[in-house]
Amino acid sequence: MEAMIERCAGLDVHQETVVACVLFGPLDKKTKTSIETFSTTITGLLALSDWLATLQVSHVVMKSLLHHLFIYPSEFIFSC
Repeated sequence: MEAMIERCAGLDVHQETVVACVLFGPLDKKTKTSIETFSTTITGLLALSDWLATLQVSHVVMKSLLHHLFIYPSEFIFSC
């Protein structure tokens, strides 16, 4: 599969936690992975937003327990 985005994240949303996985690196090299778990409290979600911004994530995919898949540009996530 061909890489198309240098910095993207996947979020798995649960009732009390959000597990975030970021894939990043040059498109022509093997990607690096960073995985963190955050609380769904306001403090935890702000920490998640800060973490994604620090890693310069450009696209976010989110999966909830309802099995819906949402794709958001990072500007939407960071502006909330």
